[in-house]
Amino acid sequence: MVINLKNFIESRSSQRKMNDFQDLEHIDGISISTVCANLYKTARDDLVMFYFRDGANYASVYTKSKIISENIKWNLNVKSKQIKALIVNTRNANAFTGPLGYRGLKEIAEEVSQQLSKKQIEDEDSPKKIQTSEILFGCTGTIGEKYPTEKIKKSIPNLINKIKYTQNKLIWIKAAMGIITTDTKPKLSMEECEIGNKKVKIYGIAKGSGMIFPNMATTLGYIFTDACLSNDILSKLLKKNIETTFNAISCDGDTSTNDMVSIFSTGKLKNSVISNANDKRIADFDRALHAVLLNLSKRIVDDGEGASKFITIDVTKAKTESDAKKIAFSIANSPLVKTAIAGNDPNWGRIIMAVGKTDIDINVNKLSIKLGSLKIIEKGQLSKSYIEDDAAVYMRESKKIDITIELNLGKKNFTAYTMDLTKKYIDINADYRT
Repeated sequence: MVINLKNFIESRSSQRKMNDFQDLEHIDGISISTVCANLYKTARDDLVMFYFRDGANYASVYTKSKIISENIKWNLNVKSKQIKALIVNTRNANAFTGPLGYRGLKEIAEEVSQQLSKKQIEDEDSPKKIQTSEILFGCTGTIGEKYPTEKIKKSIPNLINKIKYTQNKLIWIKAAMGIITTDTKPKLSMEECEIGNKKVKIYGIAKGSGMIFPNMATTLGYIFTDACLSNDILSKLLKKNIETTFNAISCDGDTSTNDMVSIFSTGKLKNSVISNANDKRIADFDRALHAVLLNLSKRIVDDGEGASKFITIDVTKAKTESDAKKIAFSIANSPLVKTAIAGNDPNWGRIIMAVGKTDIDINVNKLSIKLGSLKIIEKGQLSKSYIEDDAAVYMRESKKIDITIELNLGKKNFTAYTMDLTKKYIDINADYRT
């Protein structure tokens, strides 16, 4: 589904009203630009740039797929400690495109370098040359199609001409919409926190609707902050918080070639120097970063292709967090569980199946399962209070389905988030290219 901004704003759908989104405003040190590079048959913004005129510290996590896109290869080769620009295109993943796809990124980076260096001369008192090694790429869309290098190159001057040095809510929404593919709505999140006596902003946008099982789907997530934090601290905080956010979601169990989540710090806040990721002065930042990542992750699941229900799976009292995670995702990725939920069928036997098919040792006599607040299994037996009709009403009337698995084998927990599997999902992906 292709969305343009006018339709989004004018839509009567409660899911697409501007007031559904937090008031992301200005972050000092970031400039945003979006244009239509004609990557789709229908005109829409499909090329986005984030420009850090004074540079930004950064950290990224990438897909663990054994086949990675050319832009991921490019980003992994970037050794600069500061980034000047992030270029994101939709419609084309630049994956399985070989040397030609990588060369396309080099050509685009050279054009961006040249044009932004001119921009520096025009706008800055002490202009700096923008190096190609200071540019990152995000790509998303169809795998295996020739990368549209020329279309993107031709759009770079316009992209730079449209740079907005001051952001508002509308610009952030445009950026979030400019990176989507089959998403039906943009995904934005924000938190404010404190480092010392300095108020810090953390803003984030993401895209993702199908091919979602980030193992760090097609998932892109970009986080921006005005805090002054080193690359090392950003990396440690991102890797820690990604495990219970982006790495805790699944829409269809498929991991993309292009998954990436990055955080950029402009350093404009001039907070006190932090040299350790465990420093208590950034505990509030750590909490806020997790909140932004979790908000975006849940928005991805909620907008999963064809989704009609948001599913939370809590696995508790496991021996290890790894055990809890395996069981949670066994349920989250089960087509039988997901189709039962789509059909409002409280077929708890499918949940039992998904728990049992893992390689985790289960003591059935200790197992308990709940659907919402309804007890289904207690200590390995069907609960005496369980009434099928009550479960059916819960399935039918609730848009948010909660499944709780209590193993009673230890103290470790894990929560996964997923969606149901509907006929609409099949329709979307059957017709993805046609």
